[in-house]
Amino acid sequence: MDIKKFLFRTRISKKIGVSDILTYLYLFFGVILMFGPVLWLILSSFKTPAALVKFPPSILPYGQESIVVEGFDDPLPLYIVTFPDGSEQKMAQVRRVGLEAQMIDPENPSEIVKVSINDRTESNKLQFEWANYTDSLKSFNFITYLKNSVVVTVAATIVTLIINSMAAFALSKYEFKGRNLIFIIIISTLLIPISVILVPVFLVITEMNLNNNLWGVIIPGAATPTGVFLLRQYMLTIPDELIAAARIDGASEWRIYWQVMLPLAAPALAVLTIFSVMWRWNDFLWPLIVLSKNELFTLQVGLNSFQGELNVKWNYILAMTVMTLLPISAVFAFLQKYITTGISSTGLKG
Repeated sequence: MDIKKFLFRTRISKKIGVSDILTYLYLFFGVILMFGPVLWLILSSFKTPAALVKFPPSILPYGQESIVVEGFDDPLPLYIVTFPDGSEQKMAQVRRVGLEAQMIDPENPSEIVKVSINDRTESNKLQFEWANYTDSLKSFNFITYLKNSVVVTVAATIVTLIINSMAAFALSKYEFKGRNLIFIIIISTLLIPISVILVPVFLVITEMNLNNNLWGVIIPGAATPTGVFLLRQYMLTIPDELIAAARIDGASEWRIYWQVMLPLAAPALAVLTIFSVMWRWNDFLWPLIVLSKNELFTLQVGLNSFQGELNVKWNYILAMTVMTLLPISAVFAFLQKYITTGISSTGLKG
């Protein structure tokens, strides 16, 4: 399909109506609302520390120009100076004393001109500060934290899929007394705030000697009520006749679960995979409680190391935040086609 026709297609006729304008405005607002903060984050990760605290802020990473002048060891910042006669000139600042700045012409550095700081403005240019990434990678143990995050996310997601799919299979395809009550109890756990169970779960982990162990991060959240609900609702849409036919052919319950139910529930499993990866990859509080050794930190906990007592290196934090978003974005892009199918199918049959 032609991209132009796709973007400017209308509902009824070839003319754009009021409903089409409102629809496009709504979609445009949604795009800005969803991707605006992400775009701001990416562009801000290329800003200098001075540009990050500058007010009013700018979207693009502008930085102050500087120039190397003979007779000065360090590059001098450039300003546009406005003189009393209204003329302007780009000059370099040697030093600032109170409300007065000492400026020089880069082509004639021998003469110092004193001007008020209100009569000069910074000379800025579009400047991408790649050092935010290179320097932070040197001081930030990114590879170790990335490995720990990948191990926790992959292992936790696999365990979550297995446990939740088993529970969903039993609650959707087996008839036994108290099945609905068990399902209601599982769903009701969504009402319990995570802060209420932090202390009991930590005591259990301590008794199991899983402190400062990645398994202490993986195991507690293995079974999720949201995952059980999604998979159960989807498995209810799978005809019971398929299971009956498999049993007649002599298939065991494990084989029915593994070779019949899981392949048919692939869209719902993909949705749960995305959710589980997002939950585990972005989890900060529980790993912070369980892990105290630097070599075991995940990326989210490791980012906390940039926050000093008196100085927060926001340029490094933003750069490493962008780096942590890349893997989760790749997973979402790979599995996003299953999201609509999986979620829409979970409520077809109660």
